[in-house]
Amino acid sequence: MPLNANLVEAAHKVLAGAQAGKLGIVTAESCTSGLLASVLSEAPGAAELLHGGFVAYTKQNKVVALGVSEELLRAKGAVSEDVACAMAEGALERSPADVSVAITGVAGPAPDEDGNPVGLVCIATARRGFPTSYLQRNYGDVGRDAVRECAIRDALAALHAAVGKRGGGPPSH
Repeated sequence: MPLNANLVEAAHKVLAGAQAGKLGIVTAESCTSGLLASVLSEAPGAAELLHGGFVAYTKQNKVVALGVSEELLRAKGAVSEDVACAMAEGALERSPADVSVAITGVAGPAPDEDGNPVGLVCIATARRGFPTSYLQRNYGDVGRDAVRECAIRDALAALHAAVGKRGGGPPSH
């Protein structure tokens, strides 16, 4: 998927906010398979602020790489609020970053093994010292690239909100 100029501009804003707050970022991606980290890497300051990313496409890798519990995946499936939050928190625990964003969903072309429809995407952001945030979107069966592009756009918006938070809140874990 070629990098959309609007997504790159949104990534610039995220990294500017992260730089202002001296916050490192890490991603945890499933259906976007590393594309979010790639978009973030295009922004100025990425070399200092983007710690990297986890691509956890399978349930097994969500368990091994991010610490998502097998029981949770069995109970909720890979596309759920709880799994997205566990991915974001797992990435943060396994990284020196201050903020993480996770995306899990069904890009298509068919529903997933748990029966989730094409276009269903869950996004979570975790930031040290703050509660984990979550959002769910159903973009519909608009095509694999369009689902992933929409997910990246919404993940960048969620990440921008997370880096812009001020003050302390209750710990997220």
